[in-house]
Amino acid sequence: MDYVLPDEVVSEALKAAVKKAGLPAPDMFIRGALSGVFLGYATSLVFIALSQGLPGLVGAIIFPVGFVILVLLGLELATGNFALLPAALIDQRISAKAMLRNWAWVYVGNLFGSVLYALLFYAAITSFGANNGAAIGDQVRKIAQAKTLGFAALGVGGWGTAFVKAMLCNWMVTVGTMLAFISRSTIGKVAAMWLPITIFFAHGYEHSIVNMFVIPAGIFFGAPISLGDWWWWNQIPVTFGNIVAGALFTGIAFWYTYARKPETAAQPVQNRAGVALAAGD
Repeated sequence: MDYVLPDEVVSEALKAAVKKAGLPAPDMFIRGALSGVFLGYATSLVFIALSQGLPGLVGAIIFPVGFVILVLLGLELATGNFALLPAALIDQRISAKAMLRNWAWVYVGNLFGSVLYALLFYAAITSFGANNGAAIGDQVRKIAQAKTLGFAALGVGGWGTAFVKAMLCNWMVTVGTMLAFISRSTIGKVAAMWLPITIFFAHGYEHSIVNMFVIPAGIFFGAPISLGDWWWWNQIPVTFGNIVAGALFTGIAFWYTYARKPETAAQPVQNRAGVALAAGD
């Protein structure tokens, strides 16, 4: 039977979280960097589709290729780990220190890989700055500015909007992380993961690792965005929103309903008169 029951899915997810928490730091960084690169590839593929006049929904349908690749290769993505490791923590399988260590190394690895690919993408599209990137460059600049200066123009409301969009994003992304365990076949895993990733991207929600590629790429292509604009109006609120939704809405929620330990304390038995009886009475 190809389908894996939800309680088994959560059990396997907890085992994966323990393994992730115990990885050596260099492996976390390298696997995180590769994830950043592959998500960058998927996002630049969307830019190419949009620059050719295709509708945004087409971009949402093709974007999951990057997520599927990194999951099938067993790489490390911070947004997915924002769900898996809190579940293992509350199940007392890992320590808070181990969870934060994983998050930190993977996040830095994701950042390194994303920015590296953004730089290489810019060099390839502009022939090392010989042109402005034409239609693709226009798409990159437009989206990067919307994700930073667009929020800045709204002030506190913009910060809050980025945070909420990040929550809604990672709710779906982490469902995709869980669905990676829902099938025993590769094609089943691919199909299951594709669904929630397409949903989040079609809505235009905010993913902290995707933005590690999009906004630096926009800066390389000449968008008037400062490092402060990037981090204050996007990266910080989006990261926190991703953490909140991943940990609470997926990781802990799934753990609570499928994996928490049953109550073992003996409850007093009452007779018809409502008098508590000891065991054996």
